[in-house]
Amino acid sequence: MQINGDRLWASLMELARIGATEKGGVKRLALTDLDKQGRDLVVGWGKEAGMSITIDQIGNVFMRRDGTNNALPPVMTGSHIDTQPTGGKFDGNYGVLAGLEVVRTLNDLKIKTEAPIEVAFWTNEEGSRFVPVMMGSGVFCGAFSLETAYAAKDVDGKTVGEELERIGYKGPQVPGDHPIGAYFETHIEQGPVLEDADKVIGVVPAVMGLSWYDCVVTGMEAHAGPTPMGLRKDALQVSTRIMQEVVAIANRYPPYGRGTVGMVQVFPNSRNVIPGEVKFSIDLRNVNDELLNTMHEEMLAFIDKTRSESGLKISIERVSYYPPCPFHPECVDAVRSATAKLGYSTMDVVSGAGHDAIYAARLAPAGMIFVPCKDGISHNEIEDAKAEHLEAGCNVLLHAMLERARLV
Repeated sequence: MQINGDRLWASLMELARIGATEKGGVKRLALTDLDKQGRDLVVGWGKEAGMSITIDQIGNVFMRRDGTNNALPPVMTGSHIDTQPTGGKFDGNYGVLAGLEVVRTLNDLKIKTEAPIEVAFWTNEEGSRFVPVMMGSGVFCGAFSLETAYAAKDVDGKTVGEELERIGYKGPQVPGDHPIGAYFETHIEQGPVLEDADKVIGVVPAVMGLSWYDCVVTGMEAHAGPTPMGLRKDALQVSTRIMQEVVAIANRYPPYGRGTVGMVQVFPNSRNVIPGEVKFSIDLRNVNDELLNTMHEEMLAFIDKTRSESGLKISIERVSYYPPCPFHPECVDAVRSATAKLGYSTMDVVSGAGHDAIYAARLAPAGMIFVPCKDGISHNEIEDAKAEHLEAGCNVLLHAMLERARLV
């Protein structure tokens, strides 16, 4: 049993025309007019496939193919169709349209399932226009309130609540009043591991947890010429010691340790002034709570030591924390067995990025399927993937979902 790869590719390319950029990417920010056009297109395709449509109050859309026993909770798949400002054709979109292709294939083959099958697309996964990220699935699982989400503003002061109303996707269903029997999400890897190993399918056992911090080192700005080296209170030089330690900590906990400083602000940022204050971000990740907490404690200990040795004021604040998310063994096994049945090359890949599946996993057994993307590049207009890999991932999704939904 195989999906129609040409039809899947054609659907991806048609959706990519909405918000297409000159460099070959897509800019379709959440709850804009372009997002409405994308939503309308996908919903129209769902209706053509005979699916019923439900929209909840945060704008999550659920497209349902009935089973022979509709009292059973649906086996769901999905992702998102909003993009980054310089996004690509596949991030999120592939997961939604792969689900639609599963339904189209079942229709073509006149196959019935006992449990209903649903395809979801979640609101504002990217968090590019409104914060927090993974907003729709987060509200759905109760991670934060509908009121908090409605009040979120973009740079122009427009709120989520207002924009949902404006584009006509503020539905009646209370978020979370929608059962899920199991959830699968198919996605490009957004990293280089599968391509580097020359594997077609990534079986995803877990998503890394992450801790984000804001660190501020305060010294004293002074003239770069008259001030001797031994009498300086150089905030930047002390900051770089901490930055190097962030990387060193990650390297001590392979293979999933990650440590990144991605944002730095230097004051006064003048060529001939010793920096008096440096603000920078720290991003720590690993695959389980124990390792992530160990990295956290080692970083705090190093900062305490550096504060004592340098005599400078150093503040550190954890601003965000997402715990590691292990996926359900039965869903992981369903992906693994489907991959083996179809004969694709495979390896386990722990996700370093967040996905809606993280929140779905709080409510139901969940799993993910990765396929390679060119050079591991995503969140970029040159994001690319091979049609045969996208087809393979969708075939795995089809068989994994059928294992849970049960053929009649």
